[in-house]
Amino acid sequence: MEFRDIPVVDDPEKVIERHFDGLYSGPVALSPIPGGQTAADQALATLDIAGYAATRSEVLPKERRGASVLSPYIRHNLLPLGEVYQAVKDAPARDREKFRDELLWQEYARHLYARVGTRLFSNLRFEATWDTPGDGWNRDMACVDEVASELETDGWLVNQTRMWLASHWTVRNGAGWLHGQERMHRELIDGSRAANLLGWQWTVGSGTGKPYGFARWQVEKRAPGLCERCPLSSQCPIEEFPDSTPLRELADEPLLRHDSDPEATAGPDRPIRLRSPEYVLLTIDSLGDDDPALQAHPELPVVFVFNEPALTRLQLSAKRIGFYLQTLADLSTRRDVRVLLGDPYVFTEQYSVAVTYAPVPSFKKFTRLAEVHPYPWLRRPHGGSVRSFSAWRRGLGK
Repeated sequence: MEFRDIPVVDDPEKVIERHFDGLYSGPVALSPIPGGQTAADQALATLDIAGYAATRSEVLPKERRGASVLSPYIRHNLLPLGEVYQAVKDAPARDREKFRDELLWQEYARHLYARVGTRLFSNLRFEATWDTPGDGWNRDMACVDEVASELETDGWLVNQTRMWLASHWTVRNGAGWLHGQERMHRELIDGSRAANLLGWQWTVGSGTGKPYGFARWQVEKRAPGLCERCPLSSQCPIEEFPDSTPLRELADEPLLRHDSDPEATAGPDRPIRLRSPEYVLLTIDSLGDDDPALQAHPELPVVFVFNEPALTRLQLSAKRIGFYLQTLADLSTRRDVRVLLGDPYVFTEQYSVAVTYAPVPSFKKFTRLAEVHPYPWLRRPHGGSVRSFSAWRRGLGK
């Protein structure tokens, strides 16, 4: 397959227009949350989670929000979970524990996806509508339009409004959650299959048996004043909670209860070296300066290959591509970086590369790697139950 060089220092919007035609969806625009290690380090340096436990779910006005907005940097390991976990060690106890719980939820999602893989694209434990096509967001409602517009403009949402959109899509409107999560994944600059799929499974009840109900009182509590601006305020479609419908429990998935080879799920715990690498290859699962392969080879040039076949299929938003371009441009001020458009799996067949293991199914498509470095887990996966967050935490043993 032919590889095309992509500039890493030009205006990201111009780069997208010139080099990514047909490979993205929506308008060419950047998120107000900038990509790059420099931006990530600044966000962590100014992090203050005092009051987080009480305000993390606030929606409007934005200045009331207690959410950290670190998730785009955490998702791409610009900020490894372990670093963020330690950064809040001196925060007030209640806020520290709640914040760390959310970090552990991210780790749980990664463990679950690493173990069950593409099985996460279908109902895990309970039968819920998952493959019915259609758009489940009624944009005539101010609460839905406000949140969906923020998703499309910023590429980021607080967790509360992610649940609103997921619940409204499926629990209220009966559209398939798989299509809904794909719609959200296309826009999110912190878009992670692990976290997004798990979040939708939890919200629609396919992971727990208890769908999350979205109703007006939540909007009035978390976004006061929004309902008054809604054209449907006097005829609100979500005035009350939706009727509760019991979900049928599915046959048990053995992998949810036990992993016979957790070390294979976790990936190597030390570098695997087969031959000398020519390049360090970065993936979207590890773009930070502390990428283990990057740290091991400060003398080697760095390569990132935008996966053209995947972009053609996924049609990610320009904001997501722009976030990657900003991150790579920032890295190029410290390292020799080459950005390509093509097929990363073909690239590794043609060149010797060192890469950091990624706990995602697609990593298995790499068949001829020179070196594989350990993934920076917050906690290494265990072989016990992952049927729920609490069961997974018990398996950690601490």
